[in-house]
Amino acid sequence: MNSPRKAESDTQVPSGVIQSAAWNRLEHQLEWYDKRSVSCQRWYKALKLLQVVLAVLIPIMAMLPVAKWATALAGAAIAVLEAIQHMNQYSTLWVTYRSTAEHLRHEKYLFLSSAGPYRGQAETDRLLTLAERVEEHVSSEHANWFNEARRLAPAPKKEAT
Repeated sequence: MNSPRKAESDTQVPSGVIQSAAWNRLEHQLEWYDKRSVSCQRWYKALKLLQVVLAVLIPIMAMLPVAKWATALAGAAIAVLEAIQHMNQYSTLWVTYRSTAEHLRHEKYLFLSSAGPYRGQAETDRLLTLAERVEEHVSSEHANWFNEARRLAPAPKKEAT
């Protein structure tokens, strides 16, 4: 069975399309969101795995001669790992970036198939539509990211008058 990446590389893309700014932007954004999604997924799973391992070790460490210190350090490490995950939002970004990458991949195949909004358009019009739709989706994702980051950021302290 072929992997999705293998299938993508087998797709014939006209040379005029490959050289266009719209196509290059799509490919660049698709690669960026795909890589960032994988990175966030790895970080999220690694942090969660460490938390689980430390949590499982706490009852075992409680039987050691230095139980007080060992369990305290494990508990503190769990809290620090959770804070890192919360500050960096690896779980949320993993899902958001994967969703954006899949949307861009969907757009790519609609374009290559001359389907959906690309149906019946000349190549230059298809590229224009592609550029508009990719930028619309990327801008929307950026706006959502900005709003979420602003929502999670601590409110600035007001000076007493």
